[in-house]
Amino acid sequence: MDHSKENARQSLKVAGVVSFYMGAALVMVFVNKAVLNSSPDLPLLFLLIQLVLAVVLLHASALVTSKVEIPKLELRTAKKLIPVTLVNVIGLVFNILCLRGVEASFFQIARGLVLPLTIMVSSSATRSVPSVRVILAAIIVTVGFLVGVAPQSLQAVENIRAPPSSISIMYGVLSSLFIAVHAVLIKSSLPHAHNSTIQLAYWQNLGSAILLAPFILLQGEQNKFQELMASAEWDSHVFVWGSVVTGVFGFLLCVAGLLSIKVTSPITHMFSSAARSVIQTLLGVLLFSDVLTANRALSIVIILVGSMYYTWVKSVESAPSHLPSAALRPIPKDIEAVLPKDRDEDNVVVWNADEKRVKQSA
Repeated sequence: MDHSKENARQSLKVAGVVSFYMGAALVMVFVNKAVLNSSPDLPLLFLLIQLVLAVVLLHASALVTSKVEIPKLELRTAKKLIPVTLVNVIGLVFNILCLRGVEASFFQIARGLVLPLTIMVSSSATRSVPSVRVILAAIIVTVGFLVGVAPQSLQAVENIRAPPSSISIMYGVLSSLFIAVHAVLIKSSLPHAHNSTIQLAYWQNLGSAILLAPFILLQGEQNKFQELMASAEWDSHVFVWGSVVTGVFGFLLCVAGLLSIKVTSPITHMFSSAARSVIQTLLGVLLFSDVLTANRALSIVIILVGSMYYTWVKSVESAPSHLPSAALRPIPKDIEAVLPKDRDEDNVVVWNADEKRVKQSA
């Protein structure tokens, strides 16, 4: 009886975490898009506010709970974390520029190369060759991306509204590339943050804000902001409240992401990600009147199939064998699964293979 109650509690915990994770990710995408639609000239300032708010909320959380530990700011540590922080902020900039230029329902297609690029970068970093099934999954996802950005697919939208520009699609590809590099750099960066994901998140948000600030001045966004404030046509409430909502939910996604990895499995993320992608597409059509052509729908389906197949393959390949043996077998070091999410936040949940060795029981 106690065992059944424990299973029920665990199921409720998993359902709660996954539901919140999906909801928060969807809020991030659509609130981000709403703000970028109302203030397309302020993408970097909008991103800076999110980063600063995340740092403030981490400090506030540290006052409430001991589980959130603010790292000691040391120049030596900051220098060691420059690579991962720089890649993080560049990826965020390309990500938000991509979202600004494409429809919400097309966003996941524009960033559809996250999985293939992560496999490629991870394999290069670990100097390992992916299995045939992993390569097949990458090919499937790549085909899905190509179907979505094919000229005939973009031309199908042209009669209704302006199709996504080539530069916006390129931003999506670059965002995917930097997400892939970031996923690999996290492994080597965690030891510099005392193996604490919270401390690493703090360093990245603070460092990204510092690196981003000068470019806002160079872009003249502060002048554009003043001009908009003086304009009676600009609805500042969308920008202000959108910045607050995305800042808070971005912080919550960070915490929820850590929690979800502890209480769920890659398979759970696989299905929740698929469900979220479908919901995101439908909401994009309903809220922003996005155009869903046959090519776009097919592209999303192919990308989801490839991602789900990859997650299944990695779950099978990483599962310890039960063959009688006293030997130690290393778990593959490459990325275990990459599922779409907006960080955007990011927007990507990355399951890193455990580097520990698993002793096979007889």
